[in-house]
Amino acid sequence: MQSPERLKGIGAFVATAEAGSFAAAAERLHLTGSAVGKAIARLEARLGTRLFERTTRRLELTDAGTAFLRVCTRVLSDLEEAEHVLAHESDEPTGRLRIDLPVTFGRLQVMPRMLPLLHRHPGLQAVISFTDRFVDIVDEGIDVGIRIGGPDLWPAALAHTYLGHERKVFCASPSYLGAHGTPHSLDALAPHAAIVYAKPDGTASPWLIRHGDGPLERHAPEARLVLASAEAQVDAAASGFGITQLPTWLIGDHLADGRLIAILPQHDTEGLPMHVVWPRARQWLPKVSAVVDYLGNALEGTIAP
Repeated sequence: MQSPERLKGIGAFVATAEAGSFAAAAERLHLTGSAVGKAIARLEARLGTRLFERTTRRLELTDAGTAFLRVCTRVLSDLEEAEHVLAHESDEPTGRLRIDLPVTFGRLQVMPRMLPLLHRHPGLQAVISFTDRFVDIVDEGIDVGIRIGGPDLWPAALAHTYLGHERKVFCASPSYLGAHGTPHSLDALAPHAAIVYAKPDGTASPWLIRHGDGPLERHAPEARLVLASAEAQVDAAASGFGITQLPTWLIGDHLADGRLIAILPQHDTEGLPMHVVWPRARQWLPKVSAVVDYLGNALEGTIAP
């Protein structure tokens, strides 16, 4: 069992970091400025590091203080949530919920399914971010996230539910295929205009190609358009600019109504895996378990129809 001493001074430290001075923190905590200053001095002595740089005019967090504040804020938030759950003795999901989603998949597939859940549970205060950068779920205080791609070995601090793999297909508009012909082999694909996705550094992402049961190959076509948006790829392909490779969850409606036509079905390929991810330390919270279970069921069948 951890010593209760570990919690001493944390409240004073967080209040001072947020308020910017001992006096302001003391007013918030109904203590004297001297008491707050001594509490933080004892905390720094116990930790063996300075948390604040002190000048005659202001306090500033050190690098160690900034890192410690992030952890302390998360700990206090979890404690507050635990007290809230015990006070209400209910499995009803309530409280602030931070969700992080991939930009395009989150907007097109997750949000239309999340909104009914939020209607059913008005006590949930969802704070939803959309980003395609790597997000450290634990370090950034995320309650639930969706990951496209993932490690073979997950960190012990993270729990995850597998949703499925993307299915990627080659496709183009009827107008493009009518003007340039429909390729029926990879060799015939080579001279066609290619629309590809741009990585964060601006370089083109390769096409993924599978030959039967063989290993997955990466092919870098000569691209006519390199776009840093999957939705822009869809628009360009539907407008007749060339051939692209996209996941079926993104272009299902376009395939269904004929705006895009799938080609080279023998080279449909498995794309990246998708997971619902959450911190193991928070999975006992009703708001987290409810959203994890709901998303796992709601997204079934959307990944690779």
